[in-house]
Amino acid sequence: MKKKNLIVFDMDGVIIDVSGSYRDTVRQTTKLFFSPSQAAEFLPDPLFDLSDLAGVKQSGGLNNDWDLTYVVINLLFSLVNKDRLSENSDPWIRYRETIRLCDVTPMAEFLKSAHSPLMALLEQKGKPEDQFISNLYLGDVGSGNIIKQIFQEIYLGEELFKSTYTLTPEVYRGEGYILREKVLVDRSILKDVSKEHILAVATGRPRAEADYPLKKFNLKEYFSAIYSLDDCIREERRISKEEGKTPSLSKPHPFMLDAIAGTFGETFDGYYYVGDMPDDMITATRSKAGFKSIGFILSSPDKESSKKDLSRAGADYIIEDFKALKKIIESN
Repeated sequence: MKKKNLIVFDMDGVIIDVSGSYRDTVRQTTKLFFSPSQAAEFLPDPLFDLSDLAGVKQSGGLNNDWDLTYVVINLLFSLVNKDRLSENSDPWIRYRETIRLCDVTPMAEFLKSAHSPLMALLEQKGKPEDQFISNLYLGDVGSGNIIKQIFQEIYLGEELFKSTYTLTPEVYRGEGYILREKVLVDRSILKDVSKEHILAVATGRPRAEADYPLKKFNLKEYFSAIYSLDDCIREERRISKEEGKTPSLSKPHPFMLDAIAGTFGETFDGYYYVGDMPDDMITATRSKAGFKSIGFILSSPDKESSKKDLSRAGADYIIEDFKALKKIIESN
């Protein structure tokens, strides 16, 4: 009798190549955030290497790339010469009045001279949280979260941003970086594996942003369940209402994996979670269903470093392509 497994995939860096979309959106958001500053013309272009950014991402504790952007902006803001902070109650006015008086000369010099400047700052300072920056990361798009809004404007592009939020963009009106995404998964292998096993997705993306590439690349038919940031937020609100506490159910919390495992009303012969980040490995380890963690390094800009980080986080397997995934499934 053939075995039937549940195989859950992270999306970014596993199914979809996001190096030109989400990751570059982090870099572009950071650049636009500081662009009104004095001496902004001296900032390097690109601001930093994506391999440097990947190191910060691998450091863990980041629920999504909005959080990653917030950490990066905080790190770089620690190098900025500040004049005075605006106390205007409108967050956009407060941001613009303050950032125009900031001098980014020290930041520009550091970015140009340091090897892997983001990682160097992370080692020196940890993850600082400046009060001015923190206040620009409160709420949501349209209600004061300046950092998230700039990110979403760039990632979605003008038209998709307007239709998603019914707002006019504040800083970016170009083409959305979401259009740069490419498929990493071998579609023929996905089709083949889905015939005998149940496949699902657990991603930190909002549901609309998860559905978009799955539909665009004709992949959605292979997945029996998709859990996203929306499901985490919905459950967090339910717990908050019933128990008076608000936990974070985003990865590395195993909520999505265990919820997916309970969706089908059956026991599988094996449970596997394929991810590209240390937090993905930790998520699998913490799951009640007993997921095996598979670290995927195909899209990593530094494969050797990723292998070490994934191994340190408890990866059961580390693979570079989907043929290797198929072999693991068939051999167990």
